Amino acid sequence: MHVDALLLATLTAIAAGLVGCFAVMRRMALASDALSHVALPGIGVALAIGLHPLIGALVALVFGALLVWTLDEQTRIPTDTIIGVVFSAALAIGAMTMTSGDELVNVLFGRTGDITLLESAFTVLAAARIVSFMLRERHRLVVALVSPDMARTSGVNVRRLNLGYLMMFALTVALGLRHLGVLLMGSLIIIPAATARRLATHLSQMLTISVVIAAGTTILGFLLAAQLRREPGPVIVTLASLVFALSFLRRR
Repeated sequence: MHVDALLLATLTAIAAGLVGCFAVMRRMALASDALSHVALPGIGVALAIGLHPLIGALVALVFGALLVWTLDEQTRIPTDTIIGVVFSAALAIGAMTMTSGDELVNVLFGRTGDITLLESAFTVLAAARIVSFMLRERHRLVVALVSPDMARTSGVNVRRLNLGYLMMFALTVALGLRHLGVLLMGSLIIIPAATARRLATHLSQMLTISVVIAAGTTILGFLLAAQLRREPGPVIVTLASLVFALSFLRRR
C-alpha cells in the first residue's frame, strides 16, 4: 500500500465531506457525478499533447463550473437540466479522446501508483483552500440557500458566493480523480454527506459527521483494498454505501 497515496486521499476525503454537505442541501447530488464527467475530455486532450492529466482535468472542471454558473445566472433553464446536457456531452467527447481501453478504465475508476510532486503539492494546497473556504463561508452559504434575498440584504454577494462554491466543488472533484476516477469521485462527495444529514441535528454536526465518514471509509478502503489486491476506489465507495445503509437503523 502506498502511504503517500493514502495521506493525499484522506485530505481529499476531508474536502469532499465538507463540500458534499452543501451539495446535498442544495440538491446537487447528481451534479457531483456529472461534474466529474467534465474532467474526461480534459484528461484526454492533456494525454494527447503530452501534458500531465491533472492539468487537463483541472482546466476542464473549472470551465465546466463556469459554464454551469453562467447558464444558471443568465437563463431560466433548471440547473439540473443544464448539468445533464453539458456533462453528458462531456462524457461522450472524453470517451472518444482516449486512445486505449486500459487508459479509459484507469480514468473512469482511478488507479494507484507513484504520486508525482505536482500531484502532492496540488492536493495539499487545494485541500487547504477548500477546507478554509467551506468553514469560513458556511453560514453565508446556508443563508443564501434559505433566502437569497435575505443574504443580499445582509451584504452577501450571492452570485460571487455561488461561483466560489462551484470552484471549490470543481477542485474537490479534481483532487479525487487519481484515487476514485471520474465515475466514483461524485460518490465520495455525496454519500458521506447524505449519511450525515440523516444523523445530524445541526450544521456543525453534519459537517463533522460527513468528514469523519468520508475520511474513515477512505482509510479503511485503502487498507482493505491492499489486502484484497484491488483498486481502492470501488472499495471506498462500497464502504461508504454500507455506512449509509446502516444509518437507516437509527430513527431520525
